[in-house]
Amino acid sequence: MTFRRTRVRTGVLDVAVETAGPEDGWPVVALHGFPYDPHCFTAVAELLVPHGARVLAPYLRGFGPTRFRSPGTPRSGQQAAVGRDVLEFLDALDLRSPVLVGFDWGGRAACVAAVLEPGAVGGVVALGGYSVQDIAASAEPAPPLEESRDWYQYYLHGERGRAGLTRYRRELALQLWHEWSPARPVRAADFDRPAPSFDNPDFVEVVLHSYRHRHGLVAGAPRYEADERLLAGLPPVDVPTIVLDPTEDPALQPRTREQHAASLTRLLDHRLVPSGHNQPADVPADVVRAVLDVHAHLGG
Repeated sequence: MTFRRTRVRTGVLDVAVETAGPEDGWPVVALHGFPYDPHCFTAVAELLVPHGARVLAPYLRGFGPTRFRSPGTPRSGQQAAVGRDVLEFLDALDLRSPVLVGFDWGGRAACVAAVLEPGAVGGVVALGGYSVQDIAASAEPAPPLEESRDWYQYYLHGERGRAGLTRYRRELALQLWHEWSPARPVRAADFDRPAPSFDNPDFVEVVLHSYRHRHGLVAGAPRYEADERLLAGLPPVDVPTIVLDPTEDPALQPRTREQHAASLTRLLDHRLVPSGHNQPADVPADVVRAVLDVHAHLGG
């Protein structure tokens, strides 16, 4: 299957979007993470389209052909920014009750969007679960093994990391692909397709801001101050949600259904899946099944 490329203007972005399926299909918004791009959802889209879905996979801010509309807009990567981007995207296309499916940054964007405006979201497939960041607690140390898995975040906190990401953005991305899916070899063709998305001129600044803001090291953009104040309380996601927990991802430890339900008040199901970090590529059939189940719950 080949995606169709289109563009959508939102409040601050000119968003590039990969689309598949009929224009009048029921909407699924597929949100990628770092360091990936929409092509990780290719197999998911191929399986969803025969069920009447219209799949829209936007390039997040700082990735691929997506661009900021103004040179004066802060290149923020904070959680409120990516969540608000999703809401502005839905509004620009007048998408009604979409199913949001995402992992990593995309999973956080889906959760944040559902928290900020639950009426704009039909349901969520949270790949890895609730992921709103507890920035206030970011100074608390974790056990050493957990800390070691976040080495890249600490690397990006300093100017050595800025220089490294600028010079070695593809090498760093490939290193994380290997680390986060240790049981699955990374095929060159699978990595080469999204790799050009890291050449976006805003990629480095957005990524640096994301990993510095979540640790309380830099201020957020004023535009998102009210949203961040709300998110600081770790409000629950109150839309129908299914969680897929990967069992082969060292960066993400599965939680129990009860743990997920504490933050997802309308949790429909919690499923363990044999996957690394990139669930849409590793287990597309499981992701599709979850999206279809949420859609059915919404009356589809």
